[in-house]
Amino acid sequence: MFEQLGLIGCGLMGGSFALALKRAGLVKRVVGYSKSPSTTERARQMGVIDIEAPSALLAVSGADIVLLAVPVAATEATLKAIRHLVTKDMLIMDVGSTKRDVIDSARRVLRDHIGSFVPCHPVAGKEVSGVENADPELYVGKQVIVTPIDRTAPTQLEHAVRVWEELGCQVLKMAPEEHDAAFAAVSHLPHLIAFALINGVAGQEHGQDYFSLAGPGFRDFTRIAASDPKMWRDILLANQHELLAQCRVFERSLHAMEALIESGDAEALEGLIGKASDARAQWRMGTKR
Repeated sequence: MFEQLGLIGCGLMGGSFALALKRAGLVKRVVGYSKSPSTTERARQMGVIDIEAPSALLAVSGADIVLLAVPVAATEATLKAIRHLVTKDMLIMDVGSTKRDVIDSARRVLRDHIGSFVPCHPVAGKEVSGVENADPELYVGKQVIVTPIDRTAPTQLEHAVRVWEELGCQVLKMAPEEHDAAFAAVSHLPHLIAFALINGVAGQEHGQDYFSLAGPGFRDFTRIAASDPKMWRDILLANQHELLAQCRVFERSLHAMEALIESGDAEALEGLIGKASDARAQWRMGTKR
C-alpha cells in the first residue's frame, strides 16, 4: 500500500486512477492539483482526492506515488514544477498517449532521478472529459502499455506493473518507438480520419441534412470525433512523424480503391473489400502478444 498519491491533473484519467486506487485499498491519502482550482475543488467534493494542493509541487510533497494526468504537451512544465521534491524512492507515472516526447521531457528535467519515472499509456478513456466523469471501473480489463528506458529503476518498474495489475489491467511492455509507431496506426490516424470526415460532411452545403440521415454505422465510425480537442491537438502534433507516415499508408490504400471505383473494376474492388473484411474478422482487441 502507498501512503500518498500525488495526483497532478484531476480530470477523467487522473480522477479514475485515484478512485480505482482507493477502491483497491492501495493508497491511504490522495493529494490533488489541477490547473483549474474549481476542478480540484470538485474532485475533493466527489471524494476523488482528500486534500487540495495549491500547486503541483505541493501535490507531490510527501507522496510515494505520483501520477501525471496532464496533456502530453504539459509534461515538461509539470516535471519542472515538481523536480525539487522528486526522490529516487518515488514512483512517478504518466498516462500520455505518446511516449517518446514524454520520455525526452523526463530525461531533460529529471536527470539523475529519471529512474523514478515509468512511462505508461493506459488504453482507456471516454469521449467525455472532466472529473465529473471519473470512473473507478475505467481501467478494469484494459491494456496498459509501459515503455521503460535503460535508466528506469527495476524496482519502480516492478511497482508500476503491480499497481496496474491490481487495478485489473493487462500490462504490456514495449519500446517507446514501437509504441508510438503502433498507436499512430491504430489510434492517432483513426482519430484524425474521424475529425476530417466530420468536418468534410459538415462543410458541405447540405451537410446537416446528410447528418440527419446517418445510421448506427456512421455514429460508430465517427464516435471518436467527439474527443477533447486540446488533448488530441497535442497528441497529433507530438507524434507527427509516425502519424504522417501512417497518413501516407492510408492515402495509398484509399487511392487504390478510388482507382478501382473509377475504372469500374468490380472484381478487384470486391477483392480489396474482402481482404479488409477478413483482416477485421481476425482482429481481436486486447489480444496479448
